[in-house]
Amino acid sequence: MSTKVSDHILQRLREWGVEHVFGYPGDGINGLLAAWGRADDRPRFIQSRHEEMSAFQAVGYAKFGGRLGVCAATSGPGAIHLLNGLYDAKLDHVPVLAIVGQTHRSAMGGSYQQEVDLHALFKDVASDFLETVTVPEQLPNVLDRAIRTAYARRSPTAVIIPGDVQELDYSPPTHEFKMVPSSLDRSAWTAIPSEESLHRAADVLNAGDKVAILVGQGAAGAQAEVERIAELLGAGVAKALLGKDVLSDELPYVTGSIGLLGTRPSYELMRDCDTLLTIGSSFPYTQFMPEFGKARGVQIDIDPHMVGMRYPYEVNLVGDARETLQRLIPLLDGERGREWFDTVCANVTRWREVMERRAGLSADPINPEYVASALDPLLPADAIITSDSGSAANWYARHLTMRPGMRSSLSGTLATMGCGVPYAIGAKFAHPDRPAIALVGDGAMQMNGLAELITAAKYFGRWQDPRLVVGVWNNHDLNQVTWEMRAMEGAPSFLPSQEIPDVQYAAFARSLGLTGVRVEKPGDVEAGWRAGLEADGPAVIEFLTDPAVPPIPPHATWEQMEATAASILKGDADRGSMIKQGLKAKVQEFLPGRQKK
Repeated sequence: MSTKVSDHILQRLREWGVEHVFGYPGDGINGLLAAWGRADDRPRFIQSRHEEMSAFQAVGYAKFGGRLGVCAATSGPGAIHLLNGLYDAKLDHVPVLAIVGQTHRSAMGGSYQQEVDLHALFKDVASDFLETVTVPEQLPNVLDRAIRTAYARRSPTAVIIPGDVQELDYSPPTHEFKMVPSSLDRSAWTAIPSEESLHRAADVLNAGDKVAILVGQGAAGAQAEVERIAELLGAGVAKALLGKDVLSDELPYVTGSIGLLGTRPSYELMRDCDTLLTIGSSFPYTQFMPEFGKARGVQIDIDPHMVGMRYPYEVNLVGDARETLQRLIPLLDGERGREWFDTVCANVTRWREVMERRAGLSADPINPEYVASALDPLLPADAIITSDSGSAANWYARHLTMRPGMRSSLSGTLATMGCGVPYAIGAKFAHPDRPAIALVGDGAMQMNGLAELITAAKYFGRWQDPRLVVGVWNNHDLNQVTWEMRAMEGAPSFLPSQEIPDVQYAAFARSLGLTGVRVEKPGDVEAGWRAGLEADGPAVIEFLTDPAVPPIPPHATWEQMEATAASILKGDADRGSMIKQGLKAKVQEFLPGRQKK
């Protein structure tokens, strides 16, 4: 039997070490699907319920697996559905390859069924590499370049293959004019800054008395080096949300997340520092960084296109975080006072006490902060945690303590809804021996999560550790936008847009043969989490939470953080009155520029 183009594509993916492809079938990729049958499902085809979920699963797989995520979709609507997940990969710098079908070459340009201009569609999201295969000889070069580029640029790439091309006999490029051969190898490489720039950076850092460090996901491979430089400089370390799992929150100088979903100690760290070192982060919110001119700055990033654009840094070191820090550390002076370091650590301790007290406040029926707080001590040491976008991300950012060995992520830059459950499914295929926990609001659960429970039910038998726990904050409200309306517009909740149906999430899980627990009282919260973590398969733990608990911004004072929660939660009458008034007066106290230092 001759080798078809589709057979060669799957063979080449196997040669690149690809073990899973997340996709949804359609006649635009029928040739590939037939090849999968001939290849005994290698790499394994993982069927989602929607192409967007396939892309999210590929992103989760790449984020947690540290390798290429691959998704596949048919022409037309299937290709269109991939876009949101691919943009998530683009904005969070994740290597993902999309393999997309197209109508037959003979029909292109003829307004044929499901014919979409895929080059125009993917021009932006796959800007680093996008190509259509029209003859067999273009392979393997096109596929190799797409994979190599995805790894090198940490970005999504796309290969479009018309249906009739998939069915052609494969013939490799020959040693002739206008033929492009290819090769598989992708040797590791490391970028290192110049010695001169390292010395300039050391001069800036050595001159600082109050050093703040900001780390993002680019520092993930440099944990030991970040800890060492923090100790040398007596610095506090704040974490962008994408870098939440870079350092253990048990370290006394780690102030936690930064930004609107961040912590008060991180806010004060940036407000009061005189020197800023940013490592592997493109955190975009300048208002949460030091005031311009108040702090000197050094940045380390492997991508020269991402340096020098968030803060007026004096020195921009282009290089791998670990290799750069290893060369920078010997140049630093560790002799400095302890007052700044002690202040940072004291603020962290106080923050933990405040969060514990806020989580302990009563609510109607359950305080959403308590749901996350109760999970924290129960987290397995090897847990993989995903958070969806929405108010649940506030509780994820502030109440979960990352410890050594844990992994976590969310849609950091696109901040798209509906990624929490598919991320967790992708993570389970990357690490089938580890438990995954998805933290999801009821809006995101209705958007995507319910359908992907079907995917989890279909595949969990393949995972050595079958646990995938989905915690749902059920408050009948699109809560994050509701609070943004109150804070930014001074408007009460607009019910036609914000109120959502009360869905029986746990019951739906049980209808699929999964574990489903509905928690309606605070006293049952811990038992609910334990039931999910002890289940012998995927579980949905649904918590009925109070939508009136505000995600207080980090620039609120310590006293405001406690007093506002207490005033809102003290009784139904007061709560209803405050919601009706839109909390305008109360929340505006916490807007940037109005806080008291």
